Amino acid sequence: MTDKDTGTDAAVGAGAETGVGPGEGTGADAGRTPASRLDPRYSDETAVAIPWPDAEALLAAAELFWISTVRPDGRPHVTPLPAVWAYGALHFCTGPDERKAKNLAHNPNVVLTTGTNIWDMGYDLAVEGEAVRVSDDGRLRELAAAWETKYGDFWHFEVREGYFHHGPGHAVVYAVAPHTVFGFGKGEPFSQTRWRFV
Repeated sequence: MTDKDTGTDAAVGAGAETGVGPGEGTGADAGRTPASRLDPRYSDETAVAIPWPDAEALLAAAELFWISTVRPDGRPHVTPLPAVWAYGALHFCTGPDERKAKNLAHNPNVVLTTGTNIWDMGYDLAVEGEAVRVSDDGRLRELAAAWETKYGDFWHFEVREGYFHHGPGHAVVYAVAPHTVFGFGKGEPFSQTRWRFV
């Protein structure tokens, strides 16, 4: 998906690049269990916080996420995209000239949201963190395989020189290890849970 937009032209390079190898931690995956809290203000009396592994499984299974970034002038930008949960982080890719890539060059803070568009059924998740570029070809090859396994042949990527390549274009890959995750249970019972990693 593309989201080209006119605006400040900036080079992609938000956050620190990561060359971590496969299996190495990038934040939430280093065997840490986040502190969780059910917020009674927004939860039914019978509600309980779902365990983090259950929330993690929902992130891994979700096919579509909405990413929120901030333009250099402070205006928000939101667009849908696919993402892969691996190494304790959500991973997404974008063309270097797309609006979200330009935004990340100025501000790496993002929110990735997934769930359902039904108000009283399902479970919604909002992942807050910083987008960190992944440039290690070994890690990118593993992520490319994960993309194709999850989404099929349409999302086949070649990897070279720190980028995903698809047809004539190339894409930057980012990892977002959660700082905080909010979970919203909808229906019977309603609940709001926060998992904090930092």
